[in-house]
Amino acid sequence: MELYFLQRFCYNGKKAKGDGRMTQDVLMFFDKDPNMLPLYEALEQQILSRIENVQLRVQKTQISFYNRHLFAAVAFLKVRKANQRPPHFITLTFGLNYRLDSPRIDAATEPYPGRWTHHLLLDNIGQIDDELMGWLLQAAAFSDSKR
Repeated sequence: MELYFLQRFCYNGKKAKGDGRMTQDVLMFFDKDPNMLPLYEALEQQILSRIENVQLRVQKTQISFYNRHLFAAVAFLKVRKANQRPPHFITLTFGLNYRLDSPRIDAATEPYPGRWTHHLLLDNIGQIDDELMGWLLQAAAFSDSKR
């Protein structure tokens, strides 16, 4: 069963280095909303080009980005009320050692002292900007510094 899980939900049967190749698992993940695949592709390309040693794991409910540990994930998580959500979106989740104070953040929680989880909705490629990538670089560095 575990081998099936690894083969089914991870690139090449294990956590694999992101190489920009779209896999069948990613395509199946976006069966829920194919309109968001180009946005995801743009985000993945930016992450892979700016952050070293990224590994991707496609799961049933999210696509996870790892270095030493998980630092970000993409999902269809509904972090806004229905009347405040765009019709098509993905939710980007990432962790930092402090709470971000930005109107772009839809939700932030502190599951452990000094570990903040942030969620934001993305619905267009223009939102993948230097500010967002700066946060993801910080999240990757924070993740890599954990024991």
